[in-house]
Amino acid sequence: MNNLDYVAHVKQDDYSGDWHEPHRLEEHLRKVAKLSASKAGTFQSSGWGMAAGLWHDLGKYRGAFQKYIRDASGYERENAHVENPQRVTHSTAGAIHAINQWPSVPGYITAYLIAGHHAGLPDWSGDRGSLQFRLQGAGPEYSEAMEATIPEDLLTAIQPDVPEPARNTDSISLWMRLLFSCLVDSDFLDTESYMAPERVSQRGQLPKLSELQSVFFEHMNQLQKAADDTPLNRTRKSIFETCQRSAAEPPGIFSLTVPTGGGKTLASLGFALEHARKHGKSRVIYAIPFTSIIEQNAAVFREFLGEESVLEHHSSLDVDPGSENAGSRLAAENWDAPLIVTTNVQLFESLFASRTSRCRKLHNLVNSIVILDEAQQIPRDFHEPITRAMQQMSEHFGVTWVLCTATQPDLGKQVDAFGSVLHTGLDNVREIIQEPAALAGELKRVNIEMPSDPDEKISWQDLSQQLVKEDCVLVVVNKRQDARALYELLPGSGDLYHLSANMCAEHRSRILAEIRHKLSERRAGSERPLRVVSTQLIEAGVDVDFPVVYRAMAGLDSIAQAAGRCNREGRLPNHGRVVVFQPEQLPPPGFLRQAAQVTRKLLRSGQLNEPLSPEAIQAFFSDLNTQGDRDKHAICGLLKAESSPDAPLAIQFREASDKFRLIDDKGIGVVVPFCPEGYEETPVDQWLAMLEQDGSWKWVHRKLQRYSVTLPESLAKQLHGMGAIYERAGKFVVESSHYHPVWGVQAPDSLIPAESTVI
Repeated sequence: MNNLDYVAHVKQDDYSGDWHEPHRLEEHLRKVAKLSASKAGTFQSSGWGMAAGLWHDLGKYRGAFQKYIRDASGYERENAHVENPQRVTHSTAGAIHAINQWPSVPGYITAYLIAGHHAGLPDWSGDRGSLQFRLQGAGPEYSEAMEATIPEDLLTAIQPDVPEPARNTDSISLWMRLLFSCLVDSDFLDTESYMAPERVSQRGQLPKLSELQSVFFEHMNQLQKAADDTPLNRTRKSIFETCQRSAAEPPGIFSLTVPTGGGKTLASLGFALEHARKHGKSRVIYAIPFTSIIEQNAAVFREFLGEESVLEHHSSLDVDPGSENAGSRLAAENWDAPLIVTTNVQLFESLFASRTSRCRKLHNLVNSIVILDEAQQIPRDFHEPITRAMQQMSEHFGVTWVLCTATQPDLGKQVDAFGSVLHTGLDNVREIIQEPAALAGELKRVNIEMPSDPDEKISWQDLSQQLVKEDCVLVVVNKRQDARALYELLPGSGDLYHLSANMCAEHRSRILAEIRHKLSERRAGSERPLRVVSTQLIEAGVDVDFPVVYRAMAGLDSIAQAAGRCNREGRLPNHGRVVVFQPEQLPPPGFLRQAAQVTRKLLRSGQLNEPLSPEAIQAFFSDLNTQGDRDKHAICGLLKAESSPDAPLAIQFREASDKFRLIDDKGIGVVVPFCPEGYEETPVDQWLAMLEQDGSWKWVHRKLQRYSVTLPESLAKQLHGMGAIYERAGKFVVESSHYHPVWGVQAPDSLIPAESTVI
């Protein structure tokens, strides 16, 4: 068969039904190799990217594959290149070829990348999907492919030098995941150029980060000039200017310790943009612990930088690996934007991922600036793998990190009395604010009223009677079901609102807008009572300002965040009040309960006379870190490269990825039928109909992010079983009867597990 007859992809016209000219296999291999080499060149690994691209689809030269892709019928034909064990496989042939070309470790490095370019990076050992098993049984696949007429230059490549991070058994797995990202993104992009050529012209139209810098600082200058000349605003300006000056320092790892309300969101972005200008950084990634405030921060950044300058990327609607198809693969995000606003879950689970759609973006982390907003929210059980990856990304791949919080966690090394390292951590972290303790005193705007008896509990009924006496109050509780129970006990007179993560982002945004409007009316003289009951989602940066805040007993860091919603703008003649109470039920088991118990322990020992002082916060985190293991799931060991005569390079990529779950009960994103005021019907139906026609439209997926809720997997399955969730356009969709205008997604109480009630 002539080499031009070998096919990589085919597609059918949506309207006429005619078949387009096929995507030639040789052309695909050469283009993917060129793209992959270019992307890997950003971390001095272009030769590795080139070879992986040339060989990734060698298995498609098999006669069996060519027959399959030509004989498959209907839309399935467009998905024929998406490998499935039930179909004719093609990814292992290139892996064997890499080992034959480059014996020992270099060949196995490339083999992992090629073998995983559809199903994800494999483990070395284990089930039938392991690399060891696949290599043992794929001889016929390789020999059949080699019977084809393949240009000699496609089959040969000069073995590249091994770069520094690949020479270390602890860091080689991260380097390989970045290489894998280059390969799969290049594969996706070249496939898209054939499947949807009209979209190629849309790429590369976003502004460069350097273009945004002058726009941002001009807006900030105008904002500061228009702001009232108050002590608080003068302090915020000083913080911003300190960040701008510090941006000239060499890249590395920074901390920005600023009390809530000090303007650290814009100050940290100012640091990042100036740092990017000084040091030629490529993009800024702003990671937030909760999806609940992504929309708020993204809206602020768009106001400063323009609508098209910000990519807002949740994790709630990522495609499940078991349901990938041609459209969903093209819709996966690659973070090719100057400013990305995302979640900690999306950032770190991607950094440790094995599957293609999650890994696709990783190479765009190279030479970037990553701001971790509310850094104290990094789960302690993952401190060691996260800090190890952060340190490696900083040392080897040009990433500058900014740990941005009011309550800095302890992410440094842990050593024993003899100086031996118990746990790795961050080295050489530079604090941007030189005197955080003095700044904390300067920005103090609240008094914390801790319980006189930490063991004395209060019922929701008794608490509601206290709240009735407050004309304007925010109450923050630990669980979704607690928020609902308390809300139902409060009187309907005045304005009463509920917030939890059972509500989609669009729903929450509209409720928060109403709350801010009511707060504004009260400042203008309205005496109408305003009471808000929320889960902890309101704590991480949500811009509201109450004179009184009640907080259910929690970790000291959470109490500090709740305090940030009290007298936020310093308008009260005296300090605001933050009242901490002990509900009858403890927080859910696990980290949240441990944090609350540490706070109570410090309270009993008399160490919380000034609960928000740096000394109290340090004592809290020091005690909390002793309550568990900083690498609970032994992820660092799974990603450490082992070598033996039978296994030159053994790494458990998939097992590590499966265990790296920042949320214990893996969430499932569901689309909800929220209908905003002013709409006759929910816009979700229209968007789902569009995805039924073409599942690769990224802008539609992004629209649906704001109409999605992440449910614990156990709860989602139960709702699906009772018919409250159905499938449409590759999404799980909630029936309208199960989305309440106040609570959001609702299910019978008997179906709500304890873990689903958090946030």
